[in-house]
Amino acid sequence: MEKKGSNKKKSSAMIIAEYEKKLYDLQQLLEISKSFSSVLEFSALVEAILYVCMCQLRVLSAGMFCADNIETNTLTLSNNYTGFDLDPDVSYVIDEKHPLFSLFASGEKIFTLEELREQLPEGTDCSAIESLSPSLIVPMKYQGHINGILVLGDQIDLGDDATDFSAEDKQQIIDIAALASMAINNTVLIERSSTDMMTHLKLKYFFYKSLEMKIEIAREHGIPLAVIMFDVDFFKRFNDTYGHACGDIVLQRVANIIQGGVREQDLAARYGGEEFVVMLYNAGESEAQLVAERIRSTVESDNIVYEGVHMQVTISAGFAVFDPSDERLRDLTPGNLVGLADKALYVSKRNGRNRVTFADASMLDDNTATEKKK
Repeated sequence: MEKKGSNKKKSSAMIIAEYEKKLYDLQQLLEISKSFSSVLEFSALVEAILYVCMCQLRVLSAGMFCADNIETNTLTLSNNYTGFDLDPDVSYVIDEKHPLFSLFASGEKIFTLEELREQLPEGTDCSAIESLSPSLIVPMKYQGHINGILVLGDQIDLGDDATDFSAEDKQQIIDIAALASMAINNTVLIERSSTDMMTHLKLKYFFYKSLEMKIEIAREHGIPLAVIMFDVDFFKRFNDTYGHACGDIVLQRVANIIQGGVREQDLAARYGGEEFVVMLYNAGESEAQLVAERIRSTVESDNIVYEGVHMQVTISAGFAVFDPSDERLRDLTPGNLVGLADKALYVSKRNGRNRVTFADASMLDDNTATEKKK
């Protein structure tokens, strides 16, 4: 009787332990879901997904193929990986017509490299994944749409004689991938709603909200930041002479140059019409002057051609700096700062265009007086 009672107690203890483990796993997934939902910037989200995968699955390397821009389903590894050694002769791009898409869409499954090779049509080029030698390939699917592919390297050797991913590990990565897919879908929706689809720069409202947040951080940590306003000179002439299609090409090219002239930590936006605005984080007067002048000169020397005709395009710029160490600037609002940059832009226009002007102390005093009148 004691033996049966002992077995019964042991069985109960095991059941309790199993439920505790399931509860712990659910709590972990809840925390992961919270962390994914709190990140709205795409590159930061990808970084968070890779970090969670590496920690939870104890792998040495992780990467994610995802859409290279918001208008395509083509997946690329780009810089979204850690721990892998990439082959310079391999193109880490998977076109949406690749057989992988139909294979992944057909069910909820993860694959080893061997399983993947077996299920793809013979002769299928899968070098983008094969060259990484991943231990697991995990499709990321939301509402039947493939929006990413996770690739995981080998697990860390913990000396427990386990050489393969356990069933629990595989279920965990399936759950994480499902949460990650949902977060990516939400982030893409936000990206689309906050992006000007013609220039692919952020919209004015998004810029102001971001600037408001960055000013608070800058004020708290004593970090300067700058705002630059750009305006395409005589833009109406392009529309009137060659048509609006020409004007669109000019705007797109200028936007590309502006985007290419700032860092990842900065923010470029289309302010409206032919005006653009840039926020430079942790940048003072000299840094902002350098960036604005570089963008201005690049636009001036760029070869923009429309229907065989070279477009001579120039831009004017004005910039202002928020410096928390300057008592006159500590209380500037996002509107004040952009207003100062706009005043400086107007000076550039008035003085002949195709130049950069800094909003100095005299403009600051004028801006303050104007605000008091209001």
